[in-house]
Amino acid sequence: MNMQTLLDLEAIKNLRIRYSHLLDSNRIDELSELFAPDAVCNAGLGAWRGRDAIRAGLQRAFDDYDTERHGSYPFLHAVTNHWVELLDADTAQGRCYLIDLHTRQPEQRDPWILLGAYADEYRRIDGRWQINRSQLDIVWPARNGGGGQPGDDLELPAREVT
Repeated sequence: MNMQTLLDLEAIKNLRIRYSHLLDSNRIDELSELFAPDAVCNAGLGAWRGRDAIRAGLQRAFDDYDTERHGSYPFLHAVTNHWVELLDADTAQGRCYLIDLHTRQPEQRDPWILLGAYADEYRRIDGRWQINRSQLDIVWPARNGGGGQPGDDLELPAREVT
């Protein structure tokens, strides 16, 4: 493994970590810039196509959970177990686990929102890695499918509406 490969792997893993921090802190404009201009994202609420749709969808999701209107951290997206495979110099696929928790609910409420795994395709555009396609596979409380592994039939949202 050469130095460039290590740098690329670290940049890609950092991309998903930044996604979580920016979403949880309601920095949605910055978050949307992590996606390729024509990206497709399915976070369990249907597929959003393009940065504008992704920005709007993630803002709605944030607003729906920010019931106390604190403006940040109504939930925490903990990502772990990153697995990234470089497919060529400018394309990669990855998976990581998601532990999604409520932070602004009554104390007697269970803090769990869901457990899942992101399936991602990454592209290097103008020298910068971006999320090109993203699929959230929920495994609890209700499974929503998904499968494959990076570099081997990873299930991602379709590029076009079918």
